[in-house]
Parts: sequence; structure tokens; C-alpha cells
Amino acid sequence: MNYLVTIKKTSAYLVFITLLSCVSGCSTWVGSSFKKPDLQLVDVELVHARLLEQQFILHFRVDNPNSQSLPMRSINYRVMLNDTPLATGSNNQWLTVPAHGHAYFQVPVHTNLWRHMKVIVRMLEKPDQPIHYALHADVNTGLLFGKKINILRHGDIIPGDYIRE
Repeated sequence: MNYLVTIKKTSAYLVFITLLSCVSGCSTWVGSSFKKPDLQLVDVELVHARLLEQQFILHFRVDNPNSQSLPMRSINYRVMLNDTPLATGSNNQWLTVPAHGHAYFQVPVHTNLWRHMKVIVRMLEKPDQPIHYALHADVNTGLLFGKKINILRHGDIIPGDYIRE
């Protein structure tokens, strides 16, 4: 009977030591040496557009400035045009960005711009006027004990620059 108790205690100690080693391995992400990755929306591909539904593929690039690889578990995002929501969603695609490297991933988006049609048409009526865009993203990283990274990218686009004659 004492033999079984000894085996259970030894197993419990091994599990505890394993968990401690995992925590110490992930502690480098919590420290001050961790640099926030750069997330960029590099392309928006229109799959098809109907009156009540539009389908896009958002192409993202992630740059990892850290000396360790960066495992990404999920992303929650919002894309806005002049404070008008263009797309909102999440993706649970796993991706590992190499140390001091970059990786690309794609997110399929289904949206309905019908309710914002008047606002969007007004934006496009003046092709020389800039349209402000904003990308808000929450990226969950890590394997066992992750870290949530908030990213905000914004800027202006001029629709007339993209019109081909």
C-alpha cells in the first residue's frame, strides 16, 4: 500500500516540476524584453459582392522583432472606414512567426455593407478626399500561457489613387 502512495506522490512532483519548467519557459514573453509584433493589412481581395452580402479575403503580414519564435493562436479584428465598420470578426488559425522574421495569413470575411451604403457612396463621391481607415486587432500568442497583444494601425487612403482609366 505504501508503494502506491509513493508512486502517486512522485507522479505529482513530476507534474508540478513540468508545469514550473513550462512557466519559466513562457516567462520570457512576459518580461520587458518582449517587443510587440507588427501587424499589417497588406491586401483586401474581393471574392464576390452581392447586394446583401460581400465576401473578402483580408491578407495580413506579421513581423516578429523578437529573438524567439512567436506562436499566434487567434486574432480578433475590426476594420473601419471613417468610423464606419467595414469588417469585424475573428480567426483561430494557428501560425508561428519565426524569430526576427515574418509570416502571412489570410482571413475570410463576410459582411453586409448595405446598411452603410449611403455613407460609403458619399466617401467615394470625392475621389480626391482621403478616407481614414483603422485596423484594431487583438492577437492571442503563446502556447500554454499566452499573452494578448492589442494592435492599432490607421492611416488614410485616397480612392482616386486606385481608379484606373
